[in-house]
Amino acid sequence: MDSEYEEPLSPGGRLFVQPATHQIINIVFGLERPITLDALQTVISGSLLIKHPRFSSLLVTDNHGREHWRKTEIDINRHIIIRSNPVGEGDNNEEVVNEYLADLTVLSPLTTDKPLWEVHLLSAHKCLVLRIQHALGDGISLVSLMLTLCRKLDDPEQTPTIGPLTSSTQKHKNSGTLESILKLVKMVWFTLVYVFEFMMRGAWVKDGKTEVRGGEGVELWPRKLVTAKFSFEDMKAVKSAVANATINDVLFGVISSGLSKYLDSRSPDSLPEGLQMTGVALVNLRPSPGLQDIKELMKKNAGTAGWGNKVGIVLLPVYYHRNRSDPLQYLKRAKMMMDRKKLSMEAFLSHQIGYFVMKYFGAKVASLLEYKVICNTSFTISNVVGPREEITVTGIPITYMRATSSSLPHAITMHMVSYAGKADMQILVAKDIIPDPEKLAKCFEDALLEMKQHAVQT
Repeated sequence: MDSEYEEPLSPGGRLFVQPATHQIINIVFGLERPITLDALQTVISGSLLIKHPRFSSLLVTDNHGREHWRKTEIDINRHIIIRSNPVGEGDNNEEVVNEYLADLTVLSPLTTDKPLWEVHLLSAHKCLVLRIQHALGDGISLVSLMLTLCRKLDDPEQTPTIGPLTSSTQKHKNSGTLESILKLVKMVWFTLVYVFEFMMRGAWVKDGKTEVRGGEGVELWPRKLVTAKFSFEDMKAVKSAVANATINDVLFGVISSGLSKYLDSRSPDSLPEGLQMTGVALVNLRPSPGLQDIKELMKKNAGTAGWGNKVGIVLLPVYYHRNRSDPLQYLKRAKMMMDRKKLSMEAFLSHQIGYFVMKYFGAKVASLLEYKVICNTSFTISNVVGPREEITVTGIPITYMRATSSSLPHAITMHMVSYAGKADMQILVAKDIIPDPEKLAKCFEDALLEMKQHAVQT
């Protein structure tokens, strides 16, 4: 094979094309008014999207079963799927689009006779759906690339600015020798504990049975998708109530509280206090968090800062509690857990374990290891911070940005994307296990409002 025209998939890319862990990311842009086909073709034709080597390459497999990218010519018309008529019944565009996306998440792969991406134009519902194989890049890479199609609302000549995600935990004072030694000891201890737990999750340790837990084969079950809507200002108000808390801490506090509320409604007084439900999160391993400058991502030999799936797995436990007299306790518990996770090297070493298994045992074994971890836990969670300002595509204002992915053995998969002061979380559920996901979404929304009310009063 000619290496000039063919390039092997990265270990992360190989993982996401295996049957057990096959993943497609669906990014949805809501529009103020419908976009025309000509305008969409024009913006894609002149964008970095089709100039990026991953988006203009076919996925091929050699005689040894190794996957490669092969450069090809792009026919834009084959990548645009036009849906002129409504894609479902009902007057609520959001519900119809979510139903359409839910159907796409189960057994709807992208064909390999063209590069692994496509755009669905839902004219009747004023939105675009970008379907992208996860092997092409992680959430940070893909959202950063998608923003090159957009312009600022208040300055149509400028692409959206991409600022770093900052938090108060990033400001540290100089530590003394004793404090530094203690921190190192904690890092080693937490790393050993969490990596051991990760390996045990890939063997036989599993969460207890609850009304929200899936398992092997659940990825094939019918899905339903709903949206939980949060105000970014509300999340920041709650964050300020606990010293050095972050938006991610608030998110996991909300999930813990919301799941407790929902389980109370499904199985009141039947669960033990403090029951653990474990989430699986993909964590960005790049040196700087948040969205990235696309020029930096596309530099060759950029290491962990460059393009691709630069992610590790972190297991995030949340706990069921009946006593909700102080909703901020959920945030405080979440912050303590997140601080320990960030101090450890769990994300980096989980990435290295996957790489080791991939290299010496093959992609199928690595895929089955991750599949087993998912089967033995309760939910998936991700969070991508989007642009803080309002943006447009072909001059049309974008009203919302949301994301979801292919179904997994989990009965609950949650993806949150923030945009222009709002944070929308797509909640994908196996509807035979969770028949009322609207109630679950409301439990999350109510959890944040309760925390905010308590934060304001204290």
